Amino acid sequence: MIPTVKNYIRKHLFSKPVTEKNSTEAYDLWSENYDVQPGNLMLDLDEALFTKLLDKTSVQNKLIADIGCGTGRHWLKILQMDPSGLTGFDVSQGMLNRLKKKFPDAITHRIKDDLFADIDDASFDTIVSTLTVAHIENLEQALQAWCRILKTTGEIIITDFHPKMLAFGGKRTFRHNNVQLAVKNFVHHLNTIKEILNQNDFRIVAEEEVCIDETMKHYYTQQNALPVYEQFKGFPVIYGIYLKRNNDPE
Repeated sequence: MIPTVKNYIRKHLFSKPVTEKNSTEAYDLWSENYDVQPGNLMLDLDEALFTKLLDKTSVQNKLIADIGCGTGRHWLKILQMDPSGLTGFDVSQGMLNRLKKKFPDAITHRIKDDLFADIDDASFDTIVSTLTVAHIENLEQALQAWCRILKTTGEIIITDFHPKMLAFGGKRTFRHNNVQLAVKNFVHHLNTIKEILNQNDFRIVAEEEVCIDETMKHYYTQQNALPVYEQFKGFPVIYGIYLKRNNDPE
């Protein structure tokens, strides 16, 4: 019998049992070596995709919220665009501590729930959120809060693991004390995300999906996983969307 793609992924790509941690605990552990991950395919793809989306707008003199900021992977490029302010939000104090070591003057908030109750309405011009959305269980509640803290001319840039990959059993894994661990994810389909934001007067300016292709083959070669590469070449692994509110002037 020829295995289905779904069964193949589960058997060959994600077959090893992995202990799953909630995002707060996982990233507190992962923060110890998060910034030292050479050859991490998803981080490299996110770097390129986020940069491409960010280049479509201007954040100069704007107030930026980075939700799921982690250790501030994208902060240098954002700060080079001369925003009037950049604030980091994350569930992990460990990640925020790492960010503060790199950017001592950084303004940060630890996320305790999805409501952002301590943040005033219309506080920010732009929200950026990379590799974060799938960690949020109640996405509608969170996105409604994002819309509340954005100005009426606000914009949002999101990148994340593609829900198709997560739906087929994909996991974000890392090693801690020589043990393989995974971060808990929730599958949020792109149409759901876009519908919630559309109801809050956002429109899509740019949208991209990145699929496994020849340029990524060397990542699989390094992991002795060429059969996985051959099987899933063309499969979407990451997406990005850039949205503006309808009353945001062009």
